[in-house]
Amino acid sequence: MITDARPLQPEFVPADVRHRDGEIDALTSTLAPILDGNHADPALLYGPSGTGKTCIARYAVDKLRSEVVNLHTQYVNCWEDYTRFKTLFRVLEGLNRSFDVHRQSTPRDELLDKLRNAIDTAYVVVLDEVDQLEETTVLYDLWRTPGLSLVLIANEEKELFAELEGRVTSRFKTAIRISFDCYGTNELIGILEDRVRWGLHQDAITDDQLRWIADASAGDARVAIGILRAAAQEADQRGLEQVTDEVVREAAPEAKAEIQRKNVEKLTTDQRILYDIIRDQGSVSPDDLYERYSGEVDDPKSNRMVRNYLKKMRRYNLVTATGKGRARMYSAVE
Repeated sequence: MITDARPLQPEFVPADVRHRDGEIDALTSTLAPILDGNHADPALLYGPSGTGKTCIARYAVDKLRSEVVNLHTQYVNCWEDYTRFKTLFRVLEGLNRSFDVHRQSTPRDELLDKLRNAIDTAYVVVLDEVDQLEETTVLYDLWRTPGLSLVLIANEEKELFAELEGRVTSRFKTAIRISFDCYGTNELIGILEDRVRWGLHQDAITDDQLRWIADASAGDARVAIGILRAAAQEADQRGLEQVTDEVVREAAPEAKAEIQRKNVEKLTTDQRILYDIIRDQGSVSPDDLYERYSGEVDDPKSNRMVRNYLKKMRRYNLVTATGKGRARMYSAVE
């Protein structure tokens, strides 16, 4: 049934992207000065999870790379590379200049010098999950690097800029904001139709089943593609020629659980400790959570940073919060 597994993966970037023409035009226009050898203003793509931000960023950068000779590009997931050192290392890696960097002994300012000396042509860096950065001064470092243009991806524009220090915020006032809304049901159906055409046998799944998947995904393309993939894999394992309604309905909770597992795996050490405390306690107040967390780590993050972590976990449906202020209680999503 599955002819090509790649289009069924959430990170797959199609050659033709549906339902994001305005967002693509805005980003390609922002990056257009690079075509003439100039620097591009930063772009900020923001919106809920599963709305195509990462896909569009990669699509636009790939398109630019096909038109510019000797263009360097790099994708950095700031959830994984959340410190100034890790981010600079990854950016250097995009230029193949990280081979002589020692993670334990190389000063961070030396990395920055290496980066500035290494750039000899246009360089576009995509910083995904940029609101996960613990040292946002790295944005100021990169903004001041000649020849380097930035594409930032986050969930919330206001929350991102509220956490930046003054000099960083002032430099990014000119960033082009590109908002992403949740997909509608018909838009998700169109996206799924493409994935079916590229990855499954003809007539493997019905239009009604695709509509059911789209409805069950609540505007999140990652969830929709995950359900489609899980249903196709299960049908394949059963030796079916077509996906049945039973298989589709069974695939929905499985796909959502898989996404949740992957999100848990992405958590940093401190975030995972917080998540485990919430899960083990069943329900916990902010004060009790921070007290327990501080008792488990040698160098606890600030209360403000912990609140940011909790916001991120809520957006990715790992925890829920009820009540306000001191009456607020956190619980893990099962």
